[in-house]
Amino acid sequence: MISNLLSITTIILSVIMKAPQIIRIYNQKQTGGISLTSLLLDLINLSTTTCYNYTNNYSLMSYLEYPIILIQQYILIGTVLFYNNRLNVQVLILSALYIGIFTAFVYGLIPSSILTILVPFGTPISLSSKGLQLYTIMKFKNADSISLTTWLISAYTNGARIYTIMMDSADKMLLTNFCLNTSLSTSIVLASVYYKQKQTSSKYIS
Repeated sequence: MISNLLSITTIILSVIMKAPQIIRIYNQKQTGGISLTSLLLDLINLSTTTCYNYTNNYSLMSYLEYPIILIQQYILIGTVLFYNNRLNVQVLILSALYIGIFTAFVYGLIPSSILTILVPFGTPISLSSKGLQLYTIMKFKNADSISLTTWLISAYTNGARIYTIMMDSADKMLLTNFCLNTSLSTSIVLASVYYKQKQTSSKYIS
């Protein structure tokens, strides 16, 4: 019962996971503390996982959260590029290349066996993405554009998967993956809260 409830809430929250971050950037018109490289790594992971599930004809409900988050990721990256004044010819060329490769996988023009090789790299890519975002916040001591809601949802959904996996398969590899992702998402939340409060205190002092 609890496991099913956590799975349902995970999918529901995935629908709005990136929305608070997108809205925050739009309202502030700046991207302080956000790592573009982290977003691109996350895009690669989401794209690979979505293509893998689709080309293997898995039930849509078993991976629905991935394409939903992927669409939000497109909007988020576009918003970051726009406010960083990075929408140029190079970005258009890379976007066209990405769309071409993505489409080729979907329509079977590129062997799906390649996806089987790429999917296991999803865990280190995901961890690298979160680790890089945490590093960026701490390096620049800036979390102005970081949405706490988005990262709290990330921490919750990853944490929920720990419980559902323990109740289902107790797969050690998956448990390790979600434990590390939960820890990093939580660390990003804590670092963001710290630097947001620190900046607020500095404003009051000045």
